[in-house]
Amino acid sequence: MSLTTIKVGGDILRRPMLAALCSDIAKLCEAGERVVMVHGGGPQATALQAELGQTPNIVAGRRITDASALEVMKMVVAGRLNVDLCSALLAAGANPVGLHGASSQAIAATRRPPRVVSGGGTEPIDFGFVGDVTGLNQELISLLLNGGYVPVLACIGADASGQVYNINADIIANQTAKHLGADRLVLVTSAPGVVRDLSDLSTRIPTMTIAEARAAIADGTVVGGMIPKLEESIRVLEDGGVAAIHIVGDLEAGDLRREMQSPGSVGTALLP
Repeated sequence: MSLTTIKVGGDILRRPMLAALCSDIAKLCEAGERVVMVHGGGPQATALQAELGQTPNIVAGRRITDASALEVMKMVVAGRLNVDLCSALLAAGANPVGLHGASSQAIAATRRPPRVVSGGGTEPIDFGFVGDVTGLNQELISLLLNGGYVPVLACIGADASGQVYNINADIIANQTAKHLGADRLVLVTSAPGVVRDLSDLSTRIPTMTIAEARAAIADGTVVGGMIPKLEESIRVLEDGGVAAIHIVGDLEAGDLRREMQSPGSVGTALLP
């Protein structure tokens, strides 16, 4: 049986298309596909920070996470959004199980050291309670997959001491696909894929090689949150973790399965 890792951005969790996506996932499971879901929650976290009087600090598409911001991430991502996504999958006929890093270190992590990032200037940035994935509890996740369940991972990691960290959901999805040896990774976003012109969605690029993705970052074609998305995808492809990574958005019923069968037909397929 093949394995697919699917990452859903927080903006997707509040869109009508979520029902179509969950329906496709349930059908994949019925056909014998094993599916692991990873989700973010950036827009919802930003909104709650504003309500609480916090000022979100986002650099080059990455959230700097102090202690207060971490509390927000726990409430929003590991709380409401994980429950909401599991609920939508359950309604579609799938069997979801919500998890986060503190769930027996389903996502093992360590604190990220200060580093220079693309689009963030030349000085190293301390991202606070932001983590890097060091491994997965593969025994736990495999147990669920083999039992016909859909693990639903919130973008929260944890170290052995129980300290939790905010982690970019794209990073978790890429690392999950790599560690589990997934056949494919699908990143579901608000954009229809990688586009040459954000004001013209018809400029979607159906397929990209690693070299083309790097060039798109370097020449400014790719901006904002798409930069770390592509950078992390490139790392996984270079490591041989997955055969292809699909970036898709604005899905209708059947689109997910169509993209999996014909890479680039719906979104952008990033290939080695």
